[in-house]
Amino acid sequence: MRLAATVSLLALLSAPAWAQERTQFVLAISWQPAFCETRPEKPECEGQTPDRFDAGNFALHGLWPQPRSRDYCGVDQATVRTDEDGDWHELPEPELTEGLWTELQVAMPGTQSGLERHEWIKHGTCYAGDAEDYFADSLDMLAAINASAVAELFASSIGQRLTQAEIRAAFDAAFGQGAGERVRVSCTDDGNRRLITELTIGLTGDINGAESIADRLLDARPTDGGCDAGLVDPVGLQ
Repeated sequence: MRLAATVSLLALLSAPAWAQERTQFVLAISWQPAFCETRPEKPECEGQTPDRFDAGNFALHGLWPQPRSRDYCGVDQATVRTDEDGDWHELPEPELTEGLWTELQVAMPGTQSGLERHEWIKHGTCYAGDAEDYFADSLDMLAAINASAVAELFASSIGQRLTQAEIRAAFDAAFGQGAGERVRVSCTDDGNRRLITELTIGLTGDINGAESIADRLLDARPTDGGCDAGLVDPVGLQ
């Protein structure tokens, strides 16, 4: 017991000053089939097919600077009201290169509803960089998870139940012991089933490519695990 405690103390002392103290960002990634069970009228849900990217991979929801009260940085009140009213297609379009915009439309199917405009206005304006930086960093973090044991677990469990413990263990296997403690599972009930809809993931430090995710996870503060278990929903209304 004393040896384990000593190892834990040494790990804490060697960690960056911000580790265990704060979470700088929350990355929100969606399991889109489950989201579409509750919002089938959304254009991105009407067009979802079994061969589309988001049928078997996580989709980007957003990257949120913390605390959550930190939003709409430098945004005028008229634009804030437009966003809060849900008129996302009326919001200013983020300035993105053609290549990044093409990638974003695949990884964030909500672009069909103007989600990227909402995410940039509400959260991206508080990020240290322009829209290109914000979405590039978001996509890097998403890509790291979709190339990991976490995505493999979900893809192999479609139609089956996963527990919070299994999901967190997959993060540990992919990104290092303790990574799973930075992950929160969100679920929703569709009337008959409890579905896993989203993972929110704490990150702290500078995002510098997909390979930086392990450090960003372990530098963030642990969080409660959220939903204890839920179904990995397949494409199509069940």
